[in-house]
Amino acid sequence: MAELLHLTERPLWEAARGIGTYEMSTRGRTLHEEGFIHCSLPHQLAGMAELLYGTGSRTGAGDEDLVVLVIDTDRLPAPVRYESLRPGGEEFPHIYGPVPVEAVVGVRPWPNKEGDPA
Repeated sequence: MAELLHLTERPLWEAARGIGTYEMSTRGRTLHEEGFIHCSLPHQLAGMAELLYGTGSRTGAGDEDLVVLVIDTDRLPAPVRYESLRPGGEEFPHIYGPVPVEAVVGVRPWPNKEGDPA
């Protein structure tokens, strides 16, 4: 089992739990709009959080109630591809389909109180 991480807003995750699938790709863009769901490996998460939510200056929970979804790839019906933005660049995991709520094996606050991003 590989674990992928996805940073999202708590209300979006709560809505997904109600319908059974999560379909947001990244901040403000859906799976349908983007074509895949952006994810990170543990060492990539802090950089993505800063890029998408400007979390570098945050010291605690702010006005955006962010959570990290921990996704078990063995529970995904959709393919996962590792792709980079440019040739030779760092590759990030992308899920090419909806994420069933059963594939989410953990939900962690962001930032973690111990300072650990995931």
